[in-house]
Amino acid sequence: MKAFGGKVLFLDRSDINTDEIIPAKYLTENTKEALKPNCLEDLKLPGFDPKKDVPGKGCIVTRGNFGCGSSREHAPWALEVNGINLVLGESFARIYRQNMYNCGMIAAEIGKADLDALFAEYAGKDASVAVDVARRSLVFSAPGAASKTVSFVLSEFESALVEAGGWVDYAAKKY
Repeated sequence: MKAFGGKVLFLDRSDINTDEIIPAKYLTENTKEALKPNCLEDLKLPGFDPKKDVPGKGCIVTRGNFGCGSSREHAPWALEVNGINLVLGESFARIYRQNMYNCGMIAAEIGKADLDALFAEYAGKDASVAVDVARRSLVFSAPGAASKTVSFVLSEFESALVEAGGWVDYAAKKY
């Protein structure tokens, strides 16, 4: 199972598409490592600099419809190779969400009220999240802020994919 949690990158926008996660011009790359320096390079948000803001992060907290656009595994791969194995949002594009689980990563939907509280309390701070996959809980913390626990839903099949490390490893063990 991959490591989940760590430092949090807050992206306060809905509809972040797969071209913003990894631009299409990099889809000819034949290794995940080649995607690493280009993750989120086309994402335009005030104050966001992917070269400074992505390294060292393990989690993205965003708004709704994350991963919309083209269906490509490269988008989760670009996050994974940068150490981001957990994305939290109000909703995800269906294929993107499944691609995350197929890679053994977590795309967890959490409620708008919880998201709003996380952005209000932790965005702009040196926030971290600890993840308990078995209990389906997230504990957020930051210097000078109280910790906050948020729950998330994970189906039995999604949990099995995460525990196996993704679809390929799951299938190798099952079939």
